[in-house]
Amino acid sequence: MRLDRAVDEYLRHISIERGLSDHTVAAYRRDLAGYLTWLHGRGIDDSREITSALVAEFAAEKASAQPPPAASSLARFQSSVRGLHRHLIREGIAADDPSGRLRPPKAARRLPKALTIDQVEQLLDASGPAPSTEASEGGASADIVAIRDRALIELLYATGARVSEIVQLDVDDVSHGDVLRVRGKGSKERIIPVGSYARSALEAYLTRARPELSRRGRASPRLFLGARGAPLSRQSAWLVIRGAAERAGLTAHISPHTLRHSFATHLLQGGADVRVVQELLGHASVATTQIYTHVSVDALRDVYATSHPRAR
Repeated sequence: MRLDRAVDEYLRHISIERGLSDHTVAAYRRDLAGYLTWLHGRGIDDSREITSALVAEFAAEKASAQPPPAASSLARFQSSVRGLHRHLIREGIAADDPSGRLRPPKAARRLPKALTIDQVEQLLDASGPAPSTEASEGGASADIVAIRDRALIELLYATGARVSEIVQLDVDDVSHGDVLRVRGKGSKERIIPVGSYARSALEAYLTRARPELSRRGRASPRLFLGARGAPLSRQSAWLVIRGAAERAGLTAHISPHTLRHSFATHLLQGGADVRVVQELLGHASVATTQIYTHVSVDALRDVYATSHPRAR
């Protein structure tokens, strides 16, 4: 089978049959486009012509590129290539898997960077008016956006949801009282409790800001809208958080995922069971969630070192 056709069929498979997110499918498409370009440069345009030696050479060139790619990037490339070849075997197009001998690089175990509770408070204070603040007549437009920004950041921290999940929410998804219905990776749905602070911020946004934003654009069921009434994008949500961080004087790199890390870390530090946090985050494996327990252990170690008379 021609390689371009094989890749198209594989991408349709992971999108439609496996239900992977658009973001994940786009990443696979980029990786496999690079793989095809590399193979075409060697005169290979049929899947039957690919050998284990060629796949190994491709992986070696990727690993030795300058600047050196991150281990996670290499692992993702290899995962894309292995997924393609395994799909060809399942479909009876290929008899052998030339990527079978690939061994993904061991990624460094990096602890997520979480904000302290005080830093989260500073970020929220800088994001916009508190839900109880009345809009001023002179700056109504700015107040509307500020109310939206406050609700966005409150909800990200209150639920630990991915920013892609938050910007895909519809108004109906938050109409269940004190819980939020989220569609995560693989179109899996999960229910997350929402605390009183986030509920108040959402109520202020829905009653005082969203109706005006909606009037500025075409009707949309999306919960969060931009200043012109269109659905808020992931990039715009990132800019909202960066702007709030700058106003709060927080110099560390802060992104939507920082709030997700902070959500998990603060829950575990407060005594939450790791299995419960796994369910709230939507992790398929508890091993992914357990990295946050190391953050909590570090905090405990610091307290022990400064408090116990014989710790030093």
